[in-house]
Amino acid sequence: MSLDTFPHARLDQVTALLKTTGYRLTPQRLAILRALIGSHQHPSVEQIYRQVRQDFPTTSLATVYNTLECLKSLGEVLELPLGGGSRYDGRKPEPHAHLICTACGRIEDLDIDLGGITQAVAQERGYTEVRQRLEFYGICPACQEGSQIGKGN
Repeated sequence: MSLDTFPHARLDQVTALLKTTGYRLTPQRLAILRALIGSHQHPSVEQIYRQVRQDFPTTSLATVYNTLECLKSLGEVLELPLGGGSRYDGRKPEPHAHLICTACGRIEDLDIDLGGITQAVAQERGYTEVRQRLEFYGICPACQEGSQIGKGN
């Protein structure tokens, strides 16, 4: 990822929160944040771990899990529990809709406002702390092209 497209403001926001809430900002934790916030792919723990180990070979898998748990508790990462394990979104931690390729696992964010629906459901049914998760599944264009799915073959 080039420095021009890296979300520096988001990284600054999360690091400031970690500091003000008393969490140490170690080089490994910063590398995990960069891997998570810099990814457009909603990485898994293992993907983050492999990326961080390139620069910090002594980083443990437990460090990645602990950092993700810390970020989840602060509301700064969205965990997407999927069939093959969880994936994480550090760029946009509030609940939002996703489009997931069933062939390659690619995840795309969708700009669908779910806030109004969530509030309406909560109000109508008398619930509090209502959350939602909306996922669409299909086969992405790259996978269609690679396997000729939907091409009449």
